Amino acid sequence: MEYIINTPCGEVRGCAGRVPGTVAYKGIRYATAGRWEYARQVTSWDGVYDAAEYGSCCYQPRAFYDEENNPKKYFYYNEFRKGETYTYSEDCLFLNVFTPEGADPEDKLPVLIAIHGGSFTGGCGHEKHFDGPVWPTKGVIGVTINYRLGPLGFLCLPELAEEAGKTGNYGLYDQLTAISWVKDNIAAFGGDPDNITVFGQSAGAMSIQLHSLSPITKGLFQKAVMCSGSGVSRLMSYAPARKHYAFWQAVMQRAGGNNLEEFRAISPEKLFEAWQSAKKEVRGGGTAAFPCRDGELVVGGGVDILCRGEHLKIPYLCGSTDEDFGAPMLFSLAKSWCKAQEKPSYLWMFDRRLPGEDRGAWHSSDLWYWFGTLDNCWRPMEKKDYDLSDQMTDYLTNFAKSGNPNGEGLPLWDTAKKGAMRLGEGETAMGKVSGLKLWYNMFTSKSSGE
Repeated sequence: MEYIINTPCGEVRGCAGRVPGTVAYKGIRYATAGRWEYARQVTSWDGVYDAAEYGSCCYQPRAFYDEENNPKKYFYYNEFRKGETYTYSEDCLFLNVFTPEGADPEDKLPVLIAIHGGSFTGGCGHEKHFDGPVWPTKGVIGVTINYRLGPLGFLCLPELAEEAGKTGNYGLYDQLTAISWVKDNIAAFGGDPDNITVFGQSAGAMSIQLHSLSPITKGLFQKAVMCSGSGVSRLMSYAPARKHYAFWQAVMQRAGGNNLEEFRAISPEKLFEAWQSAKKEVRGGGTAAFPCRDGELVVGGGVDILCRGEHLKIPYLCGSTDEDFGAPMLFSLAKSWCKAQEKPSYLWMFDRRLPGEDRGAWHSSDLWYWFGTLDNCWRPMEKKDYDLSDQMTDYLTNFAKSGNPNGEGLPLWDTAKKGAMRLGEGETAMGKVSGLKLWYNMFTSKSSGE
């Protein structure tokens, strides 16, 4: 069976999705951009776009070494990527759309756009846990995206500021361009451009937090889900772009670029080698490939923006895992963010100890459950895991539909009660979260974040 639809950009051909009754449109180019240029949204193409295969991922450190033989990286490789093949390129601005079979432009289904994590330096939108979400079977269109990472996505240089009026945050602008493309085209897939929810985990959640604080994102999305990366703090303020100039100039020097033109022409491998070298030797390298204040998208400190009421006043769903990376801080930030909102916002804590090994509820472990992709996982999942994932995807898709996760047959998510929705080992229910246990977990957890 052929799955061809006509979008404002032109015709696109999809394929049968991983989940029966769904269709996948993979590797759709949403934008183009040269190295350290801001993304330009794709508005048309010639012929029928073949969307049967995922597009290339952005270059990232793992593109240049063998993950399977790197003990420090093996855990997450084994969990999310083992057995898969990924193509890496600077030409990486692709997204994937997952719809119910037979979806029609008149359906106006809610839309969930997922932004992957990976410390702003790794990941893509089609790792195993993202490959074929069950959301379309519950009446919600799913979208996953790629964006630029590391030195390709977050470099800052004065020459680039002179050229474009700003510098840095290329990866964040990629994300916004992807959301804009979805808003302009999703009706053709059966989606509602005025009912978009963004979902992000770790660096993806941090990205969404920045978008929710930005003056240029109003109207792009109506709800937000932030996993292990929500909330604002004066300790997490992003520096102005100029504060990163010295580090990136050191990278350019190490790479052998005498000027911007030469630096742009250097091979990705040489660029990443220079970046990794500078991270070890130059002050400030640890956070240089992070967002910065560019004066347009990121304009100030999150605490100040929140206090002035200049953030997006939309429903939020936030939480973390109980053996997360910095578990007590992440949960406290999520709790404070939800409490500060005018519209109902929903707090959760995930504590399922995944079967197969004694690692607990580690950073990113909840993603299998939110996406309903447990069958892609190597672990001997139990009935409890499938039941929990079914509840969590129900909560998530209900939230995408109306801004309220509650629905028939689900334990009541009551924001009037203290505590958070407990998802995991015990029965799904509202309950208190022990701060002492989170601190204990932080110092004893066997897994770090990715």
